[in-house]
Amino acid sequence: MWAYILKRILLMVPTLFGIVLVTFLVLQMVPGGPVERMVAQLRGHGDVGEAGATTVQGRENLAELRQEQIEYFRQLYGFDKPVYVQFLDWVKRLFTFNFGESYYRHEKVVDLVLDKLPVSISLGGWSFLLTYLICIPLGIAKAVRDGSRFDAVSSVLILIGYSIPGFVLGIFLIVLFGGGSFWSLFPLRGLVSDNFEELSLLGQIGDYLWHLAMPLTCYVIGSFSVLTLLTKNSFLDEINRQYVATARAKGLSERKVLYKHVMRNAIIPVILGFPGSFLQLFFTGSLLIETLFSLDGLGLLSYESIIARDYPVVMSTLFFFSILALITNLLSDLSLVLVDPRISFESAPQ
Repeated sequence: MWAYILKRILLMVPTLFGIVLVTFLVLQMVPGGPVERMVAQLRGHGDVGEAGATTVQGRENLAELRQEQIEYFRQLYGFDKPVYVQFLDWVKRLFTFNFGESYYRHEKVVDLVLDKLPVSISLGGWSFLLTYLICIPLGIAKAVRDGSRFDAVSSVLILIGYSIPGFVLGIFLIVLFGGGSFWSLFPLRGLVSDNFEELSLLGQIGDYLWHLAMPLTCYVIGSFSVLTLLTKNSFLDEINRQYVATARAKGLSERKVLYKHVMRNAIIPVILGFPGSFLQLFFTGSLLIETLFSLDGLGLLSYESIIARDYPVVMSTLFFFSILALITNLLSDLSLVLVDPRISFESAPQ
């Protein structure tokens, strides 16, 4: 197993190199880079001497001044270097975890990400916990009661929830419970209230959960169907196998058959997606939901960075999340060994 783990870790290096290369090429092809946007902002503020452009000489001076600004920003951001040198600079910076500073926010990328993490961890962590705590027992219950009224009604409800986009549900909740047209029961801004520090411990916990109620509902409502149906189908497939009939014939109770024999095999597909779901819910924010509820998380940061062509934020966050994705893929494989000892990473004999 250790040889397999070492091999996978070594393979991460060329994979990350390819991700950086593709991202760099895409950013090179996208029109309107950081220099153009910076110059456009300066022109919008009128600090390039527009009043002096009323004569031919004034227009020539203005054009020269603008060109000087462009050259200044090109040198500042390193765009005056050849493309391959720029790429090698990015590789060196990213692989040494020197993520640099944002072009527009003038903050270190690490500090920006850490500042947004509380929102993403709050939404992702609670979504992940609620999804697995609800969906796995619900999927087992649906498999045991397959074809019953409970199975049919619950299937209709989770499919309805899956078909409703999160931001549409968010608008509905705001109108209904956020003071839109009916009741004003839940807050619409931030993770905590302005007087959070003045509250007691229980008051702080209640205030925190009070702010999370509506955005968290929007996050988890669409996640129920996939995991619930996956759990149900996996358990149904195992329940219909011969070894289950044999265990029942030996007089084992239904509970022991289900949780001692069926669970070990049926849970494997669910466990396989556990690390990936963990990463996805933690670090992939929803821009629309964050915007609706005024939550400044990683989703909004990523969107604004792409629009502003903030290359250090875009490159660094993508590189960091790519590392996490590769690690979670490895953990998915290793988790299979923990669940099913029959699986081995050693090569089969020829």
